[in-house]
Amino acid sequence: MHCPFCRHPDSRVVDSRTTDDGTSIRRRRQCPDCGRRFTTVETASLMVIKRSGVTEPFSRNKVIAGVRKACQGRPVTEDALAQLGQRVEEAVRATGSAELSTHDVGLAILGPLQDLDLVAYLRFASVYRAFDSLEDFEAAIVELREQLPPTNLRGLDEDLGVPAPAPAAD
Repeated sequence: MHCPFCRHPDSRVVDSRTTDDGTSIRRRRQCPDCGRRFTTVETASLMVIKRSGVTEPFSRNKVIAGVRKACQGRPVTEDALAQLGQRVEEAVRATGSAELSTHDVGLAILGPLQDLDLVAYLRFASVYRAFDSLEDFEAAIVELREQLPPTNLRGLDEDLGVPAPAPAAD
């Protein structure tokens, strides 16, 4: 590590601490030449393999930007998007793999997004799963109805203008 002040090619670690979220290490360093101190932050690299075969570093901001498009016009706060981004990053890092496909990242987004907003989930899933017909949307809605309790679906039905299913007769 070069000293940012005098460009000396070496430094000594004075203190090391993990960050609050545990994903990186903060190190205080001291230059043996000029004696000045500076801080570095180390994180494990996580690469995403795109469909074209190109790899790029994982970006929580790209995840949030993509989900923000799906949440456009929805009652979703920036704080909720930031929390979703953190959950996705934690999930992909928990795989222990240094490289993930965009497909894996998309899968990691779907779960937290479903918890956040069902309409945004359907929007995102329609692009991610390449819906190409009304039947694809209907199948996804049926799948959601089977997975979730009716109270969680009330907002979805109202937002999509779909009449709620009649209660089952006893």
